[in-house]
Amino acid sequence: MLSIIVPARNEPYLNQTIKGLLENAEGEIEILVSLDGYWSNPIISDDRVIYIHKGKAQGMRAGINSCVAMSKGEYLMKLDAHCLVDKGFDVKLIKDYEDKTVVVPRRYALDVKNWKIEKRKDDKYPIDYMYLDSTLHGVVWKEKNHDLKLKEKMLDETMSNQGSIWFMKKTYFYELELMDEVGYGTFWNEFQEVGLKCWLSGGKVIVNKNTWYAHWHKDEESGRGYSMPSAEQVKGAEQTKKWLTYKLAWEKQTLPLEWLIAHFWPVPGWQECPDVKEEGK
Repeated sequence: MLSIIVPARNEPYLNQTIKGLLENAEGEIEILVSLDGYWSNPIISDDRVIYIHKGKAQGMRAGINSCVAMSKGEYLMKLDAHCLVDKGFDVKLIKDYEDKTVVVPRRYALDVKNWKIEKRKDDKYPIDYMYLDSTLHGVVWKEKNHDLKLKEKMLDETMSNQGSIWFMKKTYFYELELMDEVGYGTFWNEFQEVGLKCWLSGGKVIVNKNTWYAHWHKDEESGRGYSMPSAEQVKGAEQTKKWLTYKLAWEKQTLPLEWLIAHFWPVPGWQECPDVKEEGK
């Protein structure tokens, strides 16, 4: 079974997201929705959908953790509450999964008015690759996304990703000790935590181009759903900076950050390739 975790706060497209998951799944799934400090009306009534209503907002990480604790599936997929998924996304992700990996599908932009992949005049999408800059912020890797040779690799490593989706075994979620509410706070730097814990403990972040999802990029007029108070941003940023010092951010780390930079070298935003003489030092 695949347990799909959908954290939500004041999400206008939550029902469309749930409907798409139900219609496009081809295997056994359950959908656990965390309604964080609000009630969605109407709600979709389906035996595969479980709603966890938090009367007082607790934050995205708490919502994810609550859903994971209740989940029954061998596999987990976290998805933002404003996304469209590919037909058979679940079986495609499970089919190609390898242990100790975090997997993300190919990403498109979502046209929410027509609920389909957005038609664009630029060449930004699809997005398969992202990197971490010198501030450890995830950035779209344009050169890799436009590389014709890489387009033929349907399963490939990516240094980072957007936090709107991730897929892994439930046992691996607990092995990586996700989501850390104490260190990172309620919301920010989600995939920095996921990706860095995975890569720097011997795992891999993989983009699976055999399937896709489309994500709605909110603007200021439409609201953000989950907010980012300045204090929370500072807390998340300070926790992320700890990765610059070996094992300061996470005791289970086995590889230094320099190893990850060297592994993907050359990486935009970094001045030179680190000299990694010994793993874990």
